[in-house]
This record gives sequence, C-alpha cells and structure tokens, in this order.
Amino acid sequence: MSHINGIAEADRAALAPVFEAAEAAMGFVPNSFYAMAHWPELLKNFSALAGTVLGPGEIDLGLKQLIAFVVSNAAGSRYCQAHTSHNATRRGMAEEKIQAAFEFETSALFNDLERAALRVALHAGLVPNAVEASHFDQLKSHYSDRQITEIVAVISLFGYLNRWNDTMATSLEDKAIHFAERVLAPTGWQGDKHLK
Repeated sequence: MSHINGIAEADRAALAPVFEAAEAAMGFVPNSFYAMAHWPELLKNFSALAGTVLGPGEIDLGLKQLIAFVVSNAAGSRYCQAHTSHNATRRGMAEEKIQAAFEFETSALFNDLERAALRVALHAGLVPNAVEASHFDQLKSHYSDRQITEIVAVISLFGYLNRWNDTMATSLEDKAIHFAERVLAPTGWQGDKHLK
C-alpha cells in the first residue's frame, strides 16, 4: 500500500497530457505519476526526461527495458521489475528472454552485445556501485560513446525510479501485477509491499 495517495482524480485535468503520454507508452498510467503529481513541475520534468531516455535512440527499445529490468532487480525494486518487464514485451522482447534475464551470462538467448550492456546494469544497481573499468572495456567493444551514454542514462533513470517507488511503497497497477504474476513469479518475483 502506497505511503501517500496520488492526487485526486478531480485534480488531474491540468496534467492530462502527461498522463496520456504515459498511458500510450505503457498501456496504463503508473501510480508513481499520480504521487509525483503533488509537485506538478516534478512530474512534467521527470516525464520529459523519461520520454527522452526511454524513447527512440541508438539502443533498441526492448534492450533499454531489459537493461532497466536488470538494474531494478539488482536494486531490489519489485515495482520497477514489473513495469520494465511488461514494457519490454510491449517493445518486442520475448517473455522467454525476460525470464532468462538473470542468467544472461550463460543463456544462449543473449549475445555478447546484450551481455555487455546487462553486465553494466547489474553491477550499477548494486550498492555500492560495482561497475569496473573492465565492464566499460567490454561495452566499448560493442557500443559507441553515444550508445554508452544512452545505456547509462537508462540505468540512472531507474536509480531514481527504484528509490522513489521503494521509498513510497507505490502500489502496482492491475496490468503490471497480472503480467508479473504470470511471467516473473515463476522465476521468484514477489510483489511484496507494492501489492494493494
């Protein structure tokens, strides 16, 4: 159960474009947005940043979500794991690959390019951060500096979201719960404090 309620439905009209964009991107409006809406400037600016980081760029949109999924797992954010895995399938990632994400080092479903990005995501999500120079050497053998910037931007965006949603105990939305219970629960996922 969320520690604070989102803004009342009657107060949402002024932020309708932000909520509509989120729904178009995710298939629902995340409850975290309704809580952020208590500070409208925060929500508007965060939404713009998230749209840039998670939108089209040089990194595949499905891989971006898989990077976000792995960093969220390393950080222990069940809320963000449910969202990012759901969004990865919306961007063409196979459910089988999502379920194998924690075995990316050994699974034949992943190539070296994906492994390099997911390795950085895994180590960046740990506290303290465990990314080493060798991880960047591996990234540089597959990605340009521009692409690496995009990968680190995804990781960093979820550093914020992981902390926000775990601190607020944000309640998961029905679509995210149903997806996570079907796809992630067999691999050990539990909604914990994020279930209503």
